[in-house]
Amino acid sequence: MPRPPETSAKGCPYCGHPTHDDFAPFCSRGCKDRDLLKWLGDGYRIAGPPADEADLAGVDSTGNHS
Repeated sequence: MPRPPETSAKGCPYCGHPTHDDFAPFCSRGCKDRDLLKWLGDGYRIAGPPADEADLAGVDSTGNHS
């Protein structure tokens, strides 16, 4: 008989429910997708120095210098 998927005692970083191996480190596809959407929508930010506008002026939408 197949074993049920393992869960972790550590909580889902998005909602805090127990994690599931199929979606680690999240508990479900929903939390995994919501977290991805938050990254894509600039909900999360990585600290760093402010971008210099002069450096960005010569960069096109693909990230290549023009």
